[in-house]
Amino acid sequence: MEIFNPQKIKLTKYLFYTGKGGVGKTSIACATAVSLADDGENVLLISTDPASNLQDVFATKLNNKGVPIKDVPNLIVANLDPNESAAEYRESVIGPYRGKLPEVAIKNMEEQLSGSCTVEIAAFNEFSKFITDESLKSKYDYIIFDTAPTGHTLRMLQLPSAWSNFISENTSGTSCLGQLSGLEDKKGVYKDAVKTLADGGSTTLILVSRPEETPLKEAERASIELKDIGIRNQTLIINGILTSYDDSISENYYKKQQSALLKMPKGLRGIATYMVPLRAYNITGLDNVRSLLNSDHFAVSNEKVNAKTILHLKDIVDDLYSTNKKVIFTMGKGGVGKTTIAAAITLGLAKKGRKVHLTTTDPAGHLNFVINESCGITMSRIDEKKELEKYQNEVLSKARKTMSEEDLAYVKEDLKSPCTQEIAVFRAFADIVDKAEDQTVVIDTAPTGHTLLLLESTESYNQQIKNSHGEIQESERKLLPRLHNAAETEVLIVTLAEDTPVYEAMRLEEDLKRTGIMTKWWIINSSLYKTNTTNKMLAAKASNEVKWINKVDMHSKGMFAVIPWSPNEIKGNKLNDLLL
Repeated sequence: MEIFNPQKIKLTKYLFYTGKGGVGKTSIACATAVSLADDGENVLLISTDPASNLQDVFATKLNNKGVPIKDVPNLIVANLDPNESAAEYRESVIGPYRGKLPEVAIKNMEEQLSGSCTVEIAAFNEFSKFITDESLKSKYDYIIFDTAPTGHTLRMLQLPSAWSNFISENTSGTSCLGQLSGLEDKKGVYKDAVKTLADGGSTTLILVSRPEETPLKEAERASIELKDIGIRNQTLIINGILTSYDDSISENYYKKQQSALLKMPKGLRGIATYMVPLRAYNITGLDNVRSLLNSDHFAVSNEKVNAKTILHLKDIVDDLYSTNKKVIFTMGKGGVGKTTIAAAITLGLAKKGRKVHLTTTDPAGHLNFVINESCGITMSRIDEKKELEKYQNEVLSKARKTMSEEDLAYVKEDLKSPCTQEIAVFRAFADIVDKAEDQTVVIDTAPTGHTLLLLESTESYNQQIKNSHGEIQESERKLLPRLHNAAETEVLIVTLAEDTPVYEAMRLEEDLKRTGIMTKWWIINSSLYKTNTTNKMLAAKASNEVKWINKVDMHSKGMFAVIPWSPNEIKGNKLNDLLL
């Protein structure tokens, strides 16, 4: 696999980097921009990532207009804040209704417009200006975007019904209040922006992944979604590949990566693919940005772990048992290992004599988890696809009674949103928990605070605003109050000892706080720091985890555990290893 080198590859004017949080898309976007600028090209780099650390990368205070980078003469960097844009956009939509609708209705509208879909639409509104501005097109040789819009957002922008009065006047059947209401005057700009995105001669969509199964599957999903709407000029960059090994940890690390690459999803196999080797250092400062695509230096952090004692997962299981928690959620972004941790907690509680039910959206066979009633464990699997189809059919059945075909097209697309899928799965979870009054229930793939507030606001205010997600079920009504009861419910935040996963976990926690759900325990999974590797590369990476271990320690007030990186796929009997 060829190493990614922007100076040796024919690139289009517009480059969009996309990928799961923590795969390194910001680092590679920055390295691309600096490499091209160093080669004499005029480059504009724009970030729309809510977790962007561009100011740290370039050690420069940035704004949304663009700031010259002192030591890279041909580079201008702009940092758009999509959350700020989303707040302004929300107010532009809701403002006209203040004083005219009841306060409860206003609060409901605010929550409807607080989800990730709204943030992404607001971000697209911001960077569409950069795509369609002819003066910028002539001024810069390359315009690079860190974080591209999803296929769902782009499909929504292309729907005629998304620009009709349906959005602001009728929300029945949609999972989020029309995200495009209030932006009707931008229709022409959006149309041009989407056209440019689909023009293979002007734009390349660069999928960034890690050599791991979950990020690669996510990259495949994004690739297929974008191809379906005509964005076929795609490139794949696999970041963080270990190229050699010299101890047992590094050998296993290497083999685990190679195994994931051999199982490359079919949907990615026809895409031009490049690699970026694993680097020991964090990508901050120009020296490191310039080194990322060219060479390594094993920068070792001298920071020490502040915690006198680092707890284990077993300690958390002991606490869950002694406090007699009845509903336990593992929450975190995809790829951090929350499914495995949920299974291990289930096993740990069962060993203590607790009757436990584990429910997950992961295929049961993936965990190879043997269900044995005699040892107090039962397990169920939520079929996300089946639940989503069931929910979509329910909503569409109601919508068809009152809507035109054009409006139904919008409803159908909105029903593909992440919010809708989460609500559909949540309903299935609610049913399972409702049937398990006499057990401890461990729930993997939990809903976000935004989804919980959508469900809550629907329960409270469905007389003021049309129910936006079908009929709320009795099991959901009972579950929401249970989640607010800290004596009964425990939320475990799962993350990795890296910047993006930690910041995303903090945002998730803040999201939950809005619903009145407080968190107690944090779990740092897959830590190289805990392996005591002697490999120079991995030891340096391990030292750079210390900063994030300390950050989680301080944030959680010491209520955290660290799980070492494992060469094995943790399933079956291997789950016991997490409880040592």
